[in-house]
Amino acid sequence: MADLTGKRVLAIVTSYGVEQDELVVPVEHLRSAGAEVVVASTEPGAVQTLVGDKDPGREVPADTTLDAVDAAGFDLLLVPGGTINADTLRLQPAAVRLVDAFAAAGRPVAAICHGPWALVEAGRVDGATLTSWPSLATDVRNAGGTWVDRPVVLDDGAGFPLVTSRKPDDLDDFLEQVDATLAG
Repeated sequence: MADLTGKRVLAIVTSYGVEQDELVVPVEHLRSAGAEVVVASTEPGAVQTLVGDKDPGREVPADTTLDAVDAAGFDLLLVPGGTINADTLRLQPAAVRLVDAFAAAGRPVAAICHGPWALVEAGRVDGATLTSWPSLATDVRNAGGTWVDRPVVLDDGAGFPLVTSRKPDDLDDFLEQVDATLAG
């Protein structure tokens, strides 16, 4: 595990529907490596995660809200999936603004499963090669990206480092690449 002391990660989610392991596992992993992780949600309070888009998972405290957080000062943006979370998140202007701010500044974005929907909505996949849950393949292609079916992809074809993975089973590969990207 890389030493990520001094690195700051912003995780953006909605207050309901994020896939439990796609939020909890990266947050715990990054914190154990020394990174500061801030969870920003659509609402203050607890984030209700789900397992498999249907069963209640753990509640995760939100540190701030999407509207209140500033992208400046963070080293990486984490966009977890979960169908409900990702579909709702891409409709939040503050979430789209944060994705756009990271991409415009050339700072890394890491998105898993349905998380890349936020990048599609922000117009930030044109020229990129990425992966996601398979149902997003057409959305990615229609937005100018190249979709591939691999456990993890690191690409900078859209002008910023983009780390993507398909599903919770890919978390080990995803986190290894996130660590390497943060460690620089």
